[in-house]
Amino acid sequence: MDSTRPALRLFVMHHAGGSHLLYRTWPAALPDSWDVRLLDAPGHGLLLDQPRIPDAGRLADHLLRGIEPHLDAPYALFGHSMGALVTYEMTRRIVDRGLPPPVWLGISARTAPEEARPAGTYREPSEAELRARLRQLGGTPDEIFGDAELWALFDPIIRGDLRLVDTWRPVPGAAPLPVALSAYAGREDHSAPPPRMAGWARHSRRFLGLRVFDGGHFHFQDDPGPLLRQIARDASTALDAAGAARPA
Repeated sequence: MDSTRPALRLFVMHHAGGSHLLYRTWPAALPDSWDVRLLDAPGHGLLLDQPRIPDAGRLADHLLRGIEPHLDAPYALFGHSMGALVTYEMTRRIVDRGLPPPVWLGISARTAPEEARPAGTYREPSEAELRARLRQLGGTPDEIFGDAELWALFDPIIRGDLRLVDTWRPVPGAAPLPVALSAYAGREDHSAPPPRMAGWARHSRRFLGLRVFDGGHFHFQDDPGPLLRQIARDASTALDAAGAARPA
């Protein structure tokens, strides 16, 4: 193997209202032979000054254009919550366009596509409803709720992201992906409980399993170790299988 090429290049996509910052310790905690790249959506994190993209498909297209030059090594995609939806859309586009497919897709805290809201049911939440939803999900620093200026900055970002998530519709009758897929759930996650994530088994020809962890929507926030060890095992299993399937 080319010593300059990583064993695996892993692209990580963040949750609604978030950025790469929650995942900043992950590269050092995953295998040294991996090249872990943390993505930001426009209008988030390092790209805060860029216009936000309000549609999941358009965001997937945008991110795919950004990573396409870097698909020159075995690669994988992982997304949490909104990020899971977006990486699923990216993978569908990769397969449809005949690009080199990822060896693995990790879906975290996102219900299966058939669990998407029916068309026309989205309703913009009031401020009180939005705050209650965020508190239930966890992951939002307390100082944002208590600081009027911070909330004024954060409110339109999270509203836009949640609208993107809640108005997304899967392609009807989409075939299972020819990509190994693992799903990750928090046992106490009320937004994406394990039973509503089990359906991901129908969306991959090589489903590696639903992994359930103690905790809620952000079960890994305080200690990402258990999740990262499972990601390393699952992605390595898929990488080994992909290598074995390649002609000698």
